[in-house]
Amino acid sequence: MKNLALVDLDGTLFNTTAINYSAYNEILKEFNCNIDYEYFEKNCNGKYYKDFISKIIKLDEKDYEYIHNKKKRTYCNYLKLAKKNDHLFNMLKLLKNNYYIALVTTASKKNAYEILNYFDEFELFDLILTQEDIKEKKPNPEGFLKAMEHFNISSDKTIIFEDSSDGIEAANKTGATVFVAEKF
Repeated sequence: MKNLALVDLDGTLFNTTAINYSAYNEILKEFNCNIDYEYFEKNCNGKYYKDFISKIIKLDEKDYEYIHNKKKRTYCNYLKLAKKNDHLFNMLKLLKNNYYIALVTTASKKNAYEILNYFDEFELFDLILTQEDIKEKKPNPEGFLKAMEHFNISSDKTIIFEDSSDGIEAANKTGATVFVAEKF
């Protein structure tokens, strides 16, 4: 194959706002903190956890790590709240004959694998790159470039599906064709 389709997870393949909100809100209650859903959706979802949690509550570094690690464990309790982007999955399945399909996400490996398995979509992907595989978070294009390098496929033979401003910026930096997923 000479073509590559790269796709983001949160907000692109799945609307995971309710999962992430529920998991983070459950844990933040331990710190006597409650997040409004609309605030979370607008200011937190899809953002790096230290960036948004530090704006909600000031804590020690170890507490941010505690919250993040517990969120990864709690995430699976709320998988039923996810909304699957059936149209995009159908498109990727049609592309599969002519494109490698790779997931590039800043989500944790644990949470990415959980949601893909929950919806029985794990086998669609030829490569999965997660938070643990990528040093620089979006808008840095590292994850996309790493996937392109893995398959030895240039940007002119690559398409990227993204939804967030940071993800779109990272995708545009690669020179690939970028498709923007709207909120669903």
